[in-house]
Amino acid sequence: MNPPNLTSADFLPMLPAIILVLGACVLLLSEVFLSASSSRGYQAVLSTATSVIAGIVSLSLLAEPAREVFLGFGALDPFSSFLTFIVCVSLALASLTSAGFLRKRGAERGEFYALMLFAGAGMSLLGLSNELITLFVNIEVLSIATYALTSYLRRGTRPSEAGFKYFILGAFSSAVLLYGSALLYGATGTTLLSDMVQPLRNAMANNNAALVYSGAVLLAAGFAFKVAAVPFHMWTPDVYEGAPTPVTALMSAGVKAAAFVALVRVFVSVGSGINPELPFVIFSTLALLTMVAGNLLAIPQRNVKRMLAYSSIAHAGYLLLGVAALFVSAPGQEFKLLGPTALVGASSEALARVEALRSILFYLLAYTFTAVGAFGIVSLLERREDEEKGTAWDLERFSGLAQRRPGWAFAMAAFMLSLAGIPPTVGFLGKLILFRAAVDAGLVGLTIIAVLSSAAGAYYYLRVVVYMYMRPVPEGSHALERSWMTELALVVSTVAVVLLGIMPGPVTEWIVQAGTLFSR
Repeated sequence: MNPPNLTSADFLPMLPAIILVLGACVLLLSEVFLSASSSRGYQAVLSTATSVIAGIVSLSLLAEPAREVFLGFGALDPFSSFLTFIVCVSLALASLTSAGFLRKRGAERGEFYALMLFAGAGMSLLGLSNELITLFVNIEVLSIATYALTSYLRRGTRPSEAGFKYFILGAFSSAVLLYGSALLYGATGTTLLSDMVQPLRNAMANNNAALVYSGAVLLAAGFAFKVAAVPFHMWTPDVYEGAPTPVTALMSAGVKAAAFVALVRVFVSVGSGINPELPFVIFSTLALLTMVAGNLLAIPQRNVKRMLAYSSIAHAGYLLLGVAALFVSAPGQEFKLLGPTALVGASSEALARVEALRSILFYLLAYTFTAVGAFGIVSLLERREDEEKGTAWDLERFSGLAQRRPGWAFAMAAFMLSLAGIPPTVGFLGKLILFRAAVDAGLVGLTIIAVLSSAAGAYYYLRVVVYMYMRPVPEGSHALERSWMTELALVVSTVAVVLLGIMPGPVTEWIVQAGTLFSR
């Protein structure tokens, strides 16, 4: 038997992940030669530079035609390449934010940035995964690194509690996802997503529908844990609060983006092999519950970090609305996603699915800049000695911020307006594109609920702005330390949030290319 042939073209889509891994190894090795008193300012710069280089490489891969790699276990397509770009953006901004945060706590070490880069490599590879076991392994790569980052500080009970909860519930969700994969393998005899469509149809015709449906539901439940969809969201507030704030930013942006892209890739194949109504019912129900519950639970929060955690849940609901729009199809019509070259003469349902796919990617990019920036401001305001008391993230911290640090207040106002979906920010444009795609797919009722939920969410976002600009500086407030790296991340995020809301042209061109998902 001849061994399988692998060429350099098979390793091309892995290039960004390889760059991230090499950067992580350099950071780990350099730490060996440093003493406790050595300066480590270069580590955040190296981590950021590595992420930027990997992001540039991922953008260059957008022009590559969609195809299978590694004998079908991976798929190189613009969809996965754009995910890697989003991951690299979140990594670069989170690395810059981490420098000042860790320095204030005397916890700046190379392994922190190395773990971030390893997690980023897992996120990138997860987007490429075209086979269920490969997908599971890459989920574990990013998850294990994120578990370690969550409890990295090891001071007090909050980081330990957050790491423990994240590990237990993350392991449970991985087990559910793996069990669903096993059931689909039992029904089809394959774990390759590209080869699963016809076997799924055969299984449905041979009275194995219960096995197929059970596997699909368990897969959806496993992914729902990863994206923090209601009712699988219970870990999110405690983990987001207890983790180091830059890690929280990475989890809210990068991990969520990778999980959504993997979810779409898996269920496009599963939905092509079974009735698309099943994934539509699952994701529309999850979207409804997540949008409403996330916003309602965020309204009473005075802890800004927990408020942003519930906000992250609500935004997962909006994204699930876009996912549900992918699976709306006319009766008797074959479910299929189309690339840009095949749009001429396509049905309105197929065109709506392509627009939904693009809207998901644009929303993920918009949310990445906004969420990482907002958590960056939170990291600047919190003090280590107040973390155990739970007052480090109280809304009162933002009182009079416009008088003390007007630049920070302007940036936070831009982030809050973007999260609320108020023009001229990128958050408004992201919601407009996503909701329009849902309406085009026929989800008018669900879109109305999404708009009303978003309007309710504006209350707790604008409350932060009111505290910054309309409340006096609290008596006895402490001096706010500045960090040029964190402020650089804030400048980049603020410019992106405002500029992309006004002139999204270059990014929308990338999105048009990125809306191509590999399929046979």
